[in-house]
Amino acid sequence: MESDTKLYTVKQVALISGVSVRTLHVYHNHGLLLPHTRTEKGYRLYGQQELLRLQQILFYRELDFPLAEIRTILHSPGWSVEQALQQHKQLLQQRSQRIERMITTINQTLQTIQQGLPMSHEDLYKGLPKEFANEYRTEAIQKWSKDTVEKSEWALRKRSKPELQALFAEHNAIRATLLGMVHLAPHSATVQQHIAEHYRVIRQLWGTEHDANPQREQYAGLGQLYVDDPRYTMFNDVPHPEFAAFMRDAMKHYADTVLTAE
Repeated sequence: MESDTKLYTVKQVALISGVSVRTLHVYHNHGLLLPHTRTEKGYRLYGQQELLRLQQILFYRELDFPLAEIRTILHSPGWSVEQALQQHKQLLQQRSQRIERMITTINQTLQTIQQGLPMSHEDLYKGLPKEFANEYRTEAIQKWSKDTVEKSEWALRKRSKPELQALFAEHNAIRATLLGMVHLAPHSATVQQHIAEHYRVIRQLWGTEHDANPQREQYAGLGQLYVDDPRYTMFNDVPHPEFAAFMRDAMKHYADTVLTAE
């Protein structure tokens, strides 16, 4: 019981957590971490619940959440430490998997960078769900024209096989990260930060990253395609309609607010 009722000063909390006193003041000013009580002289004291709340704040900060969004999450109805820990675990596992994939890709690149291995036509579509390469290519030509598809293929085939593998790995990692954010608002700053990364990779996959036209309508249209065709948002052959709708809304918001038509 003593550990539950023990109170700590700001300096003691800073030593325990490794967070500077100045940062604790910032969290206080943002309404993120308020003291349990104050001394007669006005010094702040923190208890066990405040230490647990600080832990949550630090987890969210490690996952690159801005302070304003952390405050919204912590004050949202139904928020609980247990649920938050489960979410932290999921997001950190996804980040760990992304890092592992990147390390694997780097190792493969280091091993083959001098070999200049040519890419086959199938390599261009290897990262797609269910390996529906021929079907995908035919449908893509119908949707966007043969010239558009061939331009994208030509741009991709200029890359070495390790570069292409790295690009597909990055795309899959970004999708996995966004999948772990479906509980957030599509227009939130955190989601839009990762949507910007998604847009950057998509432009590389399209072979248009150097074009002046930002392809606002095409990018928003791709988001709608995620909803219309569940194959684009499958994970382990399982459709995720909630994720598809989340991506559509997030991509449209990014297109409408960041991308500008020529």
